Amino acid sequence: MDYFCMIQYTEDQGRSLGLSGWVKNTRQGTVIGQIQGHPDRVNDMKLWLKNVGSPSSRIDRTVFSNERDISKLEIHGFSTRY
Repeated sequence: MDYFCMIQYTEDQGRSLGLSGWVKNTRQGTVIGQIQGHPDRVNDMKLWLKNVGSPSSRIDRTVFSNERDISKLEIHGFSTRY
């Protein structure tokens, strides 16, 4: 899988949904990140990550952890971390 492609599509999808957050490739060949925004949009993003991804991705498993409600955004914009 082209991991750069996946993170670029993820960043684009996050921005298109009006979310804030980041995405990063890991050394284990997975993608990690954090998303913040309106709960409905966060759920839309989670469904996209679980079921769609980039055109060249193979999604074996998705894990969402450390979920919590926040009163205001802690991250502004959506970016790729290296």
